Amino acid sequence: MSEELDERDIDILCAIAEHESSSTEELHAVTGIPKSTVHYRIKNMKESGIIKNDLFEIDREKLGLEITIISEVWAEFGKGYHEQIGQKLAEINGVNQVYFTMGDTDFVVISRLTSRDMVEGLVEEYESIDEISRTSSKFAITTIKEDTSIGMIRDYDKDMLLSIL
Repeated sequence: MSEELDERDIDILCAIAEHESSSTEELHAVTGIPKSTVHYRIKNMKESGIIKNDLFEIDREKLGLEITIISEVWAEFGKGYHEQIGQKLAEINGVNQVYFTMGDTDFVVISRLTSRDMVEGLVEEYESIDEISRTSSKFAITTIKEDTSIGMIRDYDKDMLLSIL
């Protein structure tokens, strides 16, 4: 992650993602960070390229989320299993998208991670879900198109983001 970021910046990014607002008043109320500081920090994150535009799109590589993992997940069939297992997959730290699919694969999961250790942790999380029978994960080599909106920050807990500072 960029050395320019600190805990206050992460607090601001998390608050923008959670409350879907860039209002300095609202971000101050949520974070307790002074309004002038919120304004200054957002301006600096824009100037440094972390926030790419007024839509608060994120450059995830500058944020340290450089590894994209695409996982196929096979699960034990049962009534409502797609909702139950899909929710368990969605709650895993770093998972950005979960799709229930037709065909041989039950789910496709997209994750953005910072390190091979996080990849290993992701696989361990999959293995801890009893209803999952098998997974197959791939590293993306090149990203052709993706959504980089601020909302992706909601897919990480604050401690994980702080750990990559």
